[in-house]
Amino acid sequence: MSDAPRTALAILRRKQVERETGLSRSSIYRRMHAGTFPIPVQLGLRSVGWRVADIEQFLSDPMSYRAPQGASSPPCSGVGA
Repeated sequence: MSDAPRTALAILRRKQVERETGLSRSSIYRRMHAGTFPIPVQLGLRSVGWRVADIEQFLSDPMSYRAPQGASSPPCSGVGA
């Protein structure tokens, strides 16, 4: 990742989220479906990203994080399907 300052609305891709959280791909999607990880933003037909602010909020207290009510999941990635 570059050294450029990030804004709260900047988007992180999955590999960046894995690096920042220390979670694997399967753990991210498992927690997402359980409502204990931020829901990504759909970027295209087959791509998603997470807002920096959402990941920072998760990292501030991972054990008690809950995704906002009414947040919808992106199309299934095949994990757990």
